Parts: sequence; C-alpha cells; structure tokens
Amino acid sequence: MEMILASASPRRKELLAMLGIPFSIDPAVGEEHCPDSLPANQAAEFLAVRKAAEVAKRHPDAIVIGADTTVILEDEILGKPKSKEDCIAMLSKLSGRQHLVQTGVALFCRGKSLSFTEETQVSFYPLTIDEIIAYAETDEPYDKAGGYGIQGKAALLISGICGDYYNVMGLPIARLSRQLQTLRSICHTEEI
Repeated sequence: MEMILASASPRRKELLAMLGIPFSIDPAVGEEHCPDSLPANQAAEFLAVRKAAEVAKRHPDAIVIGADTTVILEDEILGKPKSKEDCIAMLSKLSGRQHLVQTGVALFCRGKSLSFTEETQVSFYPLTIDEIIAYAETDEPYDKAGGYGIQGKAALLISGICGDYYNVMGLPIARLSRQLQTLRSICHTEEI
C-alpha cells in the first residue's frame, strides 16, 4: 500500500525514511490556521488532521501521514519567525525557561483515521543577547516553529529535554511506527 507524507519538511522526510518503508511526498497546501477558541495544546493535532485529510482526498487508497509541530510557552504558540527581530524576540522569551514542543500526527487510510499528540519538554540555558543575535543571524531558525532547530546550532542553547528528541525535530518516529501497526488492523491490511 502506498504511503504518502503530507509535508514538504526535509526533517520529516529524513525521519520517516528511518522506518525503511518507501513513501512519496504530497504536501498539504491548505491554510494553517486554528479556530481562536482552540486551546494551544490541541493545535498541533488539529492541523495534522487537517493536512492529512486534505491529502487523503487526493489519495484515497494510500496511507497518508500528516504532522504539525507547535512550540508552546505558557499557552502561547510560538510559530515560525517572520523576521530577524521576531526571531530575537522568540529566543529572548525562551531564554532560561522551559517550554513544550508538541507534534500532532494524523494517519488516514481508506476512509479511516487515527491521530495523536506527542509532547516533549525543552529547557533553554539563560542566553546572552549576543548568543541570541548570533543564532538569529544564521539561516537556521526561519523555517522552524519557535525559531530554533534542536538538530542544528540551537543544540548549544538547550540545557535539556524530557521526552522524544525526534518529536522536537518534527516527527515522533518511534510512536509513529507503533501507530502504523495499529493502523494495519484498522485498515485491514498487511501491507504497512
């Protein structure tokens, strides 16, 4: 059975490849907005379901994987920085504090679906303004929720994590692997 990743993220592509299962990519193109009334801790899964549902309409006989990652600091979602100033502001907020990274994942297969949210706590060292500016001047933060990539230069800013490292990168691959096995029984297929 064909497997499709509903994301153009190079990090998700890299992580999904770890499963050793062939897949193709067909990114969702719809709006990434949540209702204002939706709590921050439900946003990632809401958006993942929306992405997977969109792509599943184009591929009804495939397994479609949608994912979305949010960085949450005190019920505020920190999205992708729009500018250097925005990145500096985000990193200043994260400095010396703990925040949550949630990745929502949705799996669609033959009209059936399941979804989940994985959560990791991330702690930043107290950062100097020079450290923040130096990181903001790299190309790394601008396509990442919260304005940092744990797998890159931002590793030097992080004092610790509690939870799945790959979740912070954008795809909790171990839990996804297990959920794909559950999907096998839901979709009545041996091909996953």
